[in-house]
Formats: sequence, structure tokens, C-alpha cells
Amino acid sequence: MAPEKNSLSERVSKGDAAAVARAISKIEDGSVDASGLMKEIYQQSRQGLVVGITGAPGAGKSSLVDKLALNYRKSGDRVGIIAVDPSSPFSGGAILGDRIRMQTLGLDEGVFIRSMATRGNLGGLARATVDAVAILDAAGYSKIIVETVGVGQDEVEIVKAADVSVVVLVPGMGDDIQAIKAGIMEIGDVFVINKADREGVYSTEKELESLLSLSSRADGWEPPIVKTVATDGTGVAELAAAIDRFTAVQQGVDVTSERRRAIARWRIVELLRERLLASVLESPASLDTLDRLADEVATRRRDPYSAVEEMMRLGSH
Repeated sequence: MAPEKNSLSERVSKGDAAAVARAISKIEDGSVDASGLMKEIYQQSRQGLVVGITGAPGAGKSSLVDKLALNYRKSGDRVGIIAVDPSSPFSGGAILGDRIRMQTLGLDEGVFIRSMATRGNLGGLARATVDAVAILDAAGYSKIIVETVGVGQDEVEIVKAADVSVVVLVPGMGDDIQAIKAGIMEIGDVFVINKADREGVYSTEKELESLLSLSSRADGWEPPIVKTVATDGTGVAELAAAIDRFTAVQQGVDVTSERRRAIARWRIVELLRERLLASVLESPASLDTLDRLADEVATRRRDPYSAVEEMMRLGSH
């Protein structure tokens, strides 16, 4: 198995798209050789720029990602796109599939597009996504865009791991700005008001400005607000320029190393959590116990806390 694994990481480093797809599938599915593969992948980092794009559903993030990717392609960058899709808690798998809408980009050999979703009992969506970013980086994609759907905990973690976090809003989303400010507002490096040809742009911009004025950042950066109309490409060059400005400023700031340290710590904890969970659930007997306990909890014969304690006792033997 080892020679095949070695050749896979070598093929990734040469930018082979089929090898990149296979490597991402291995880490997504939790293959036995995934950890060995990732150890090799991390040796090949090329410091590509990772742009996280998040915001409430319906904000037009996908169109914005398309146009931003086209903008980067015109500059000669190879672009990797990871779309983190919602998945069913019952069946797993990406509901939105592999982005049929990205037809023009999909035909471009300089663009790699992949949808990801939570799979199986172990979750690990955020960790798998961050590993997929590392694979694209090793494959020589100089711009890597991670688009998340929604503003849940997993999405916040994923965007935290990006070099630049872009938060997308649309006019008339005053309630949403209030709702998401706790998690997303504090991690936004650049804010976009998309669909800026609609009514309500001015009031949305003012509300956003007032919220941003309430908080100051350790790095002294004041997040800009960029207005775009992604469907026709308006404002996309300005967004790319704002991302470049932030990146340039960060290179001279010590806070960047703090951010990297925090991300590294989170990644170790994520991996540890997954490994510990996998070690508890690795035997058929423990899966049988899990099914029995689930039945007892579902029928109110047992509380979930004592069920977890029983599983942990099983795992420690």
C-alpha cells in the first residue's frame, strides 16, 4: 500500500487533478492511509492564499465565488474551490452535488471544484475541509476559495482557518446582521453587500458600519465594506483588491502568528477528538452497544449522559 500512497502524494504535488480528487476522497472517507498521506501533503505546502467566503443562504455566495475565481484566472492564478454544502443528518452526502452551475469554470483546467459534506458518524467536516485545502495548496493552486453554506459552528471554524474571511450580506438583511453578529461579525476581514442593485443597500451599509464601529481589532485592521452585483461582475475587482490589501497588511503584523497558532491548536484538538471517537467506536461490539443505547435513549429508558459514560467505559477497556 505504501508505494501507491507515495505516488499519490507525488502526483498531487505535480498538480494532477485526478490525484487531487482521490486524495480529498480519502480524507473525506477517513481511509486507513489518509493520515500517512496527509503527513506527506503537509511537507509540500506552497503557501497559497485561502479565502473563506461565508454568509446566510441566499446571499449569492456561489455567484460571487464564480466571478472571483474568474478574476483570479485572468491574473494567471490556478484556483481551487471547495463548496461546503449542507448535508442530511440521516443519509450524509452533499445535497447540492458538485455545482452544476459552475459550467464555465468546470471546463477550465486551471480550476478545481469540489463539494464537501459531513459523512458518517464521526462528522469532522471542518477538519476534512481544512485538509482538502492543504491538498489543493500542495497541488499548486495559488488561490483557494472555501465557500460555506450557512453560519453554524462548523462554518465559523472553517472560515477561521482561512487567511482572509469574507462575509457576504444582501440588502434588507437587517435581522440577519443582528442574528449573525455574534459569530461571524468578529471573524469577518472583508464584508460584501451583494445584490447591491436592490433597494435597501444604503441602510444595510449603515447598519453594518455602526456594528463594525463598536468593535476594534487587535491587528488594527478596519474591515472594508465592498458592494457587488455578482451576476454581472460589478465590484468583484474591488473585492479582490480588498482581499489583497488585507493580505499585505497581515504580512507585517505579529497577530498573524497568533491566528496561525490558534488555528494549529484547533486542528490538533479536532484530530484528537476524531481519533478518540474512532477508537471508542472501532469494534463491532461498541457499535452494537451504541445502537442499544440509542434505542434506550430514544424510548426514554435512559438518559444520554449515562449512555455516554457507558460508551467511555467500553472505550477505556
